[in-house]
Amino acid sequence: MTEFVLVAGAWLGASAWDEVVPALRAAGHGAHPVTLTGVGEKRGLPVGRQTHVADIVDEVERLGLREVVLVGHSYSGIPVGQAADRIGDRLARVVFVDACVPAHGESFVSTWWQGPAALEAEIAGNGGFWAPLTAPDFEGQGLTDEQIARILAGSTPHPGASLSDPAVLSGPLGSLAATYVKCLLDGPEPTDDVAALLTEARWELVTMDTGHWPMYSQPHELVRILTEAAART
Repeated sequence: MTEFVLVAGAWLGASAWDEVVPALRAAGHGAHPVTLTGVGEKRGLPVGRQTHVADIVDEVERLGLREVVLVGHSYSGIPVGQAADRIGDRLARVVFVDACVPAHGESFVSTWWQGPAALEAEIAGNGGFWAPLTAPDFEGQGLTDEQIARILAGSTPHPGASLSDPAVLSGPLGSLAATYVKCLLDGPEPTDDVAALLTEARWELVTMDTGHWPMYSQPHELVRILTEAAART
């Protein structure tokens, strides 16, 4: 039995996986969605250095999980990749779902596609938080109006401290057994850092014909991809 630990991207908590968790459990696996500190039902709790990494590692250790597949979506690929570096032989595989990947000493902000100053200004202008997206931001991502409404209802401002937290890695990310899920409506090609990792022997690329939030738009297809990835560990 595989134990999936599921971490959604910025603004979203454990409820993002509501259509994924039951299907994984029905297939005989463990499924453990994590809400990171400062978002969702943990909104208002303080966030410091490595808080989100600790959230993930602590969940694995608290539950005594083994044969763990860590699943990180979007921003959460950064803390998930660091957590994978720390749970030792409990780890079976990492699945990055249209996700950022950590680089030692870099943060989500430092690698922001518009430049770090743009995102820093946005966060500073919102009291230290990254404001959630609005409905028009989800256009062209393969989502129904109902699915967009669910994302909006589950979103809370994201603590800027986590976004500027430099990653700490003790070894090369390319040594992990990893699956990268590229959601094609959000861009046809992986970013350069991901493309470089995909040249490593233990990394594989899987594509989905949907947008950046497949746990909402195509949950059953995502479950199929996750279970197939786990079977290759």
